[in-house]
Amino acid sequence: MANGDANIAIDTGNMPKQQDRLRAPFRFLLSNEFGLIILIILFTIIFSTLSPAFLSKFSLFALGRNAAVNIMIGFSMMIVIITGGLNLSVGAIGVTSAMFGGWLMQALGLPWILGLIGGLAMGAALGAINGVIIVRSGLHSFIITLATMSIFFGVMIFLTQAESYRDISPAFAGFGRMKIFGVLSPLLITAFVVGIALSALFRFTAIGREMLAAGANPRAAELSGIRVQRMISYCHVLSGVLAAMAGLMLVARTGAAIPSMAGQLGQDWLLPAFLGPVLGGTLLTGGRVSVLGTLLGAFLVTMLTAGLLLMQVGAFWIQTYLGLLLLAAVLLDLLRRSYLAQRKLV
Repeated sequence: MANGDANIAIDTGNMPKQQDRLRAPFRFLLSNEFGLIILIILFTIIFSTLSPAFLSKFSLFALGRNAAVNIMIGFSMMIVIITGGLNLSVGAIGVTSAMFGGWLMQALGLPWILGLIGGLAMGAALGAINGVIIVRSGLHSFIITLATMSIFFGVMIFLTQAESYRDISPAFAGFGRMKIFGVLSPLLITAFVVGIALSALFRFTAIGREMLAAGANPRAAELSGIRVQRMISYCHVLSGVLAAMAGLMLVARTGAAIPSMAGQLGQDWLLPAFLGPVLGGTLLTGGRVSVLGTLLGAFLVTMLTAGLLLMQVGAFWIQTYLGLLLLAAVLLDLLRRSYLAQRKLV
């Protein structure tokens, strides 16, 4: 009996661990990431059936180049969302930084590497402006970045007289047109590398965990010694750098820095900027981030746009479908989290 009792005690002690092991795969099947993988596979089958050109080498290369920019835009918004904020100026920052980099390369004749560094520095500076104003004023980032979106874009148009910079370094433009194995764009590889770096930031570094804590519960984070306002400023600086990277990717892809590359005031980037993080599972209330989910979400958005264009669907309807997708993603994520909470799987 004693031995039997001992065995029962040991089995009972292991039950929570065994349940966690059983729940982990189930939770993944209900995760945003798994759902996005299924949707990407499903739409690949649909689009390739309706249009065989969808899986051609040229189409896949173009898809990768476009996805790289959308992924970077999604990362830029994701960084601010984790603090419970928003950055409506991602497009304006990206275009302004790209124009500054183009000016350095064309007007000053600087090597492309210095133009790239200058563009990224401009993005960091504009992001810092957002962060400082938000922290000092105490106003919501929606209001501040809505205002700076117009300010950044307007000042850029005034200084450049809306002129494009087309005398870009051939090496820089060549990087955007380069094909690896005839189908893979180095821009997409760059986006993956940035994603890995962001994952490492939030998983392995103290500052990354402090950013998440500042978004999850600012008051508790302050009481634990985390300087929440500083974390908010850091997130906006990093968001500015990532927006600048997206803009410079467009310059490398087109071979020119054009003021309208992201639409009027950079508004063409707003929907993709939200779709990637929201589809991926980043909470709009802050405190939770999914770098992989954002990457997959942005890739899905790019694939849907490319597939619908191949099917000759009008641009207006594409925007309508993407807007419906954003609304559906928010509602489905709410239902998913409610389901998991009811069954104590989170």
